[in-house]
Amino acid sequence: MRHADLSIAEFAALVGERSPAPASGSATAVVAALAAALAELTARFSDDDEAVEEAVGLRTRLLALGDEDAAAYTEFMRTSSDGARDRTIDVPLELAETAAAVARLGERLEREGSERLVGDAAAAAELARAAVRVAARLVELNLGDRTDPRGARARALLSET
Repeated sequence: MRHADLSIAEFAALVGERSPAPASGSATAVVAALAAALAELTARFSDDDEAVEEAVGLRTRLLALGDEDAAAYTEFMRTSSDGARDRTIDVPLELAETAAAVARLGERLEREGSERLVGDAAAAAELARAAVRVAARLVELNLGDRTDPRGARARALLSET
C-alpha cells in the first residue's frame, strides 16, 4: 500500500498506531511533499512553468521516499542487517536533500513569485526547512556512534538551510 493513496486522516491514524512504521521519516516526507505542493501552487499562479515542473517532481519523489522510509525501517527491524541499516540512513539523507531543494524553490518563489502567494511560498520554505532538520537528525540517530560521510552531509544540509 502506498501512503500517498491514503487520505490524510488515514495516514495520520496509521502513523499513530503502535507499529514501527510509518513513523517520523514517513511523516516528514509527507510534510516535505506538502511543502512542495505549496511551492507548486505558488509557481502555477506565478505562471512559472519551470518551477511547476520542479515542484511536481520533488513532491512525487518525497511521497515515494515516505514509502521507502517505512519499508527500510520495517526491514531493519526484521533483519537488523547492515544493508537494512544503511537504508535507514540513505533514505532520510535523500529526504533531507530533497526537502532542501524544496526550501530553495520556496525561497525563490517567495522573492520572485506572485505577490498574492508570498505566504504560501514562505510556508513551503519553512515546512521544507523543518523537514530537513528532522531528516538530518534521523540520519544522525540511525548512524549511532559510527563515523560516516553521510553524517557530515546531513550536518552540511542543516547549515545550508
